[in-house]
Amino acid sequence: MTHSLPWLHPDRVAQLHAALAERILVLDGAMGTMLQGHALDEAGYRGARFANGCDAEHTHPHDGEHADTHGCQRDLKGDNDLLSLTHPEIIRDIHVAYLAAGADFVETNTFNSTSISQADYALQHLVRELNREGAKLARAACEEAERKTPERPRFAIGVLGPTSRTASLSPDVNNPGFRNVDFDELEDAYADATHGLVDGGVDIVMVETIFDTLNAKAALSGIARVFDELGGRLPVMISGTITDRSGRTLSGQTAEAFWYSVAHARPLSIGLNCALGAKDLRQHIEALARVADCYVSAHPNAGLPNALGGYDETPEEMAKTLGEFARDGLLNIVGGCCGTTPEHIAAIAEAVRGVAPRVLPSSKSKAA
Repeated sequence: MTHSLPWLHPDRVAQLHAALAERILVLDGAMGTMLQGHALDEAGYRGARFANGCDAEHTHPHDGEHADTHGCQRDLKGDNDLLSLTHPEIIRDIHVAYLAAGADFVETNTFNSTSISQADYALQHLVRELNREGAKLARAACEEAERKTPERPRFAIGVLGPTSRTASLSPDVNNPGFRNVDFDELEDAYADATHGLVDGGVDIVMVETIFDTLNAKAALSGIARVFDELGGRLPVMISGTITDRSGRTLSGQTAEAFWYSVAHARPLSIGLNCALGAKDLRQHIEALARVADCYVSAHPNAGLPNALGGYDETPEEMAKTLGEFARDGLLNIVGGCCGTTPEHIAAIAEAVRGVAPRVLPSSKSKAA
């Protein structure tokens, strides 16, 4: 069984738990928000490797079949994960900026690095490489930060996003029984991505922005399969998404129901991110803090999107709200999602500095 496996990096895990027992740890902010500031065009996304239309590292003949399966005839603009290969210096600098702002964790640039999501760009063949190189960039940034402050470890989180498909819901309103993906396909895709993340040296794996719990279960199963194959495990973080003010995930669960659906994985943490701003997220974080016997995380958006799709909540506003979460004993890990910047993370880090972390229920019962 996966849960009885030894840790792959026991010293790092011990450092992580020691830090979580001592203080509220800070997660980084949005990757996409930062990349938008670079305003890259198609050529910018392609870089030198894809400048001539095809993957320069592939030696197949450039016939029509190859072209449609190796990103040759597809627009690649918008595939942010590809920048880990074509412009690694941009991704590295973003990680460094968040660490300098006070982050204890940086998330890999791998939100869409599954075969299912990369199929939109005909780049499925790059999945292992995208995850491995994304992990290396995050791990290297952490190591650089640790050299400056060796008393404060930093941790690279390997991100597994929700994919562009959902196992619980039909994409066809006229055919509610139809599915465009099944559990086994999802599990295989997540396992493949996880292998790359582990090869690249992540400290933690996080399934995040979960809108469909069945997708999350497939991800957790894929992760467990990889750990079994390796004979060791890493800590796993889980973060769901309350899609709107109905207080439910897209597949219909409340925060509490979501926890009970994934608790079997014995995660390091359970939390919520994206979709809502901090104020709207509060009641759902409170629900998780009441029932979860693991650490609780929150990395909300910088408010709700405005008419132009941007986010208007300032670092000071967001930090004030999340500081209240912390002082009320709701948090162990806190950061930002869409619309957040290093300035947001610096303000949040300052707001939770010196605030005691949430006490786990098991610790409370022992103290009593």
